[in-house]
Amino acid sequence: MKKKLCLILPTLDRGGAEKQLVMLAAGLDRDMFETQVIALTRTGPLESELRASGIDVVSIGKRHKFDPSAWNRLVAALKSFRPDIVHTWLFAANAYGRSAALKARVPCILGSERSVDPWKGTWQFMIDRALAKRCHGITTNSVGVVDFYVEHGLDPSQFHVIPNGIEPRDPLAEIDREEAFQRLGIDPRRKLILSIGRLWPQKGYKDLIWSAEILRVLRRDTSYAILGEGPERPRLEQYRDNVRAASEVYLVGHRDDAIAILPHADLLWNGSLYEGQSNVILEAMQAGVPVLATDIPGNRELIQDGTTGILYPVGDVDRLMRQSHYLLDNDAIRTQMIEAARLRVQTEHDAATMIGRHQDYYRRKCQS
Repeated sequence: MKKKLCLILPTLDRGGAEKQLVMLAAGLDRDMFETQVIALTRTGPLESELRASGIDVVSIGKRHKFDPSAWNRLVAALKSFRPDIVHTWLFAANAYGRSAALKARVPCILGSERSVDPWKGTWQFMIDRALAKRCHGITTNSVGVVDFYVEHGLDPSQFHVIPNGIEPRDPLAEIDREEAFQRLGIDPRRKLILSIGRLWPQKGYKDLIWSAEILRVLRRDTSYAILGEGPERPRLEQYRDNVRAASEVYLVGHRDDAIAILPHADLLWNGSLYEGQSNVILEAMQAGVPVLATDIPGNRELIQDGTTGILYPVGDVDRLMRQSHYLLDNDAIRTQMIEAARLRVQTEHDAATMIGRHQDYYRRKCQS
């Protein structure tokens, strides 16, 4: 019998968790699930992908951290759809969505924690613990996320790890190296290092900019480009200029063609201070770009140091620079790393596997 599934998240912006949820909603077996997506605060650019896949999208319009009217609208939306399963993603949706699902008497209620969240305080963890006890389970993408929440009082038996998935690359969207470099305004004769992601403090971009400048001075043939937008941009631009790195450090803003440009990078850098599981790292591994990333729990589960990429201690700018210099000069090592990374993505992180694991989890947790 077909189950009615409601997926709830804060927005439909282009974030990692949001992309995973949209991929899941669009890929679920239509003979098994009738799916609705609710955006708690607002929709966003990913709404069009859901609607193109025939998925109903509802926006609640939450305006404040504490918004009783939005909670009431959410309860009403759930009562109207009458889902068999509610699955909430990220803190605001977990808090509002699970409590609203309890009020609407939804038979099966699930949460999802997608990242280590050191910004949370006492009251957020109190909400997490209270609602975890009243729902049927919590999905996550990383053992590191489980460990973090267990340290803050949640029951480890509540969690089920489903690693992130990634869809195959679209051959029709591919561009050549000349085109990729022309779009960035960079000389194609240079070695290109990329970072992709929103400009948040947690992404560690200051360390990456400084490492890029040291590497440029050492080699004289590298350029570093950050593809992404966010509130840290003015501060990062000022820092780049202060360390005199402006000549070959490019903050190019958000680009819809980032995935097309990615395969033409020589390296991908990830400097995150904390993560759940990085989609960008997976995309680089799939695209044949060696990854150097901080040695944190989420990254550790994707990268086998020295085999499928390089891990370096958070803040160790010198090690990042030296390892990058080594890889850029050793084609045989780069090729081995690329092949091992691609195999890992194919066997453990394809989209169909991620979707199938969710379907199995829904069946197991929500049988009645």
